[in-house]
Amino acid sequence: MSRKLTRGFLVVVLLAATPAVSLAAQPADPARTYADLTAQATKLNEEVLRAQEDLVQRRAELERATVDVAAAQQIERQAKSDEDDFRGQVDLITQASFEGARFNQLSALLVADSQQDFLNRLEMMRVLAADKAESLARLSSAVEKARQAHQVAENARTRAAEATAAAERLKSDLDGRNRALQAQIGEVRAALTRLPAPVVSKLRDPGDRSPISVPSGTAGLALAFALEQRGDDYYYGSTGLDRWDCAGLTMKAYAAAGVSIPRTSGGQAGVGRVVTRPEVRAGDLIIYYSSRSHVAMAVDNARAVHASTEGQPVKIAPIDAIGPIAVIRRIEG
Repeated sequence: MSRKLTRGFLVVVLLAATPAVSLAAQPADPARTYADLTAQATKLNEEVLRAQEDLVQRRAELERATVDVAAAQQIERQAKSDEDDFRGQVDLITQASFEGARFNQLSALLVADSQQDFLNRLEMMRVLAADKAESLARLSSAVEKARQAHQVAENARTRAAEATAAAERLKSDLDGRNRALQAQIGEVRAALTRLPAPVVSKLRDPGDRSPISVPSGTAGLALAFALEQRGDDYYYGSTGLDRWDCAGLTMKAYAAAGVSIPRTSGGQAGVGRVVTRPEVRAGDLIIYYSSRSHVAMAVDNARAVHASTEGQPVKIAPIDAIGPIAVIRRIEG
């Protein structure tokens, strides 16, 4: 073999023996990993909160259905008691008729001792007929009322059974989502420990905490509350007093202004009215991502205050830097 061929052969062998360098073999960017994990955890947190709301609604439906069953059963019992009473009255009148208490006009005339006796017998006939008609009407009404009450009770029992089954399914789903969330939070916290100290320091920086003027009215009161929480820790599922998740902060901010809004960012995406990005003003709620899993409150047309994610405090950030905007809602005005 020539030297030239030998050198070529060695090059091929060496290249074949060298492991291929893939993207997967490259060291992961800790900051990117942390950002991805926190985004996933934020979405999971929103899903858990929505599942909790659904469970509360189903349990409320169950309670209402249970109350309806009890009320309908009480009405049914009373109606059946009335039915028994009115049926007894009808039976007594019928028995009196069979025993000759009720006569036709001819028989009354034949057996009457006098004109007054005849009139008295006719009056007795009229009273007996009226009593029987009234008792029959009451009996018919009681029977129908008992039938309707029974149907209402059966419908309520069906609703209660459906609500119970739905609540059990939701509870199971919620437990699963909670476990997934806790595992995800563990990964986020682990990723946080792998970040370089300067990066962690920057993440934990509360940013601008200088006094900021707010407008008057409901939006201003809500914004003032949110701004007061700057520097507080983020905590999944928390609504204060010094730990918040994103929707917990905005919900409590508007509660402080006397307005009740939903607990989740997805729910808050449906309150108030829609405004466009150029129209944004202080107090508007800015909901992010297609999953609507994050919310911030506008400080002005350029900045927003929000509870960001694990490892970062409540802070002010540029509106457009927080994430892709899904919808903007104005609660007041």
